Amino acid sequence: MDSLICITAIVTSILELANLIRALKCASNDDSCMIRYNDDEGDTVLFTFVDEKRDRSQDVTVKLMDIDADQLGIPEQEYSAIIEMPSSEFQKTCRDLAMFSDSIVITATKGGVTFKSHGDTGGSTLVYNSSSSADDDDSGKIFFEVKEPVNVTFSIKYLNQFAKAASLSNRVRLSICSDVPIAIEYNIKDIAIYVSTWLLRLKTTRI
Repeated sequence: MDSLICITAIVTSILELANLIRALKCASNDDSCMIRYNDDEGDTVLFTFVDEKRDRSQDVTVKLMDIDADQLGIPEQEYSAIIEMPSSEFQKTCRDLAMFSDSIVITATKGGVTFKSHGDTGGSTLVYNSSSSADDDDSGKIFFEVKEPVNVTFSIKYLNQFAKAASLSNRVRLSICSDVPIAIEYNIKDIAIYVSTWLLRLKTTRI
């Protein structure tokens, strides 16, 4: 089993996604990865990839972004609706709807959840009801809890980027509310952590 060890106190570091992807592409399938950051060593994070079978190691340095972390704080929030679904289904939904428009409308009511995209060339609407189920087990089912109806619109471009994390986890959780960004969470069970991100809405219409 892989292990995650934090030697010092947890710090807040911000990496540009493109630079992080470049660093991870240097790793081979059998490599172990050590991530090191030290406040005293400047504004970089060091990734060390080690292949014990070939006695090979590689260091990759990634520069941190210069952003005030206080501006990125997301307060604790009671969301109007929480949707949990297979990550592959979320990825396909975003990919399919991107063919029709630059934005996607997510509507959640106690009766169901709708993903809708409409543009000049046409549109598509996907509806998930409370009884929606792809398999007999829970892995293929879609669950949602709606405290109050919500209708929000987001950029499909960025949702598609976040949906690419489907390979990290079989399930994804979407938490939406009219007044705050959407929260997208992937639970990586093998190492007991969550990968979370937030996306601001384009516009909001209460229903």
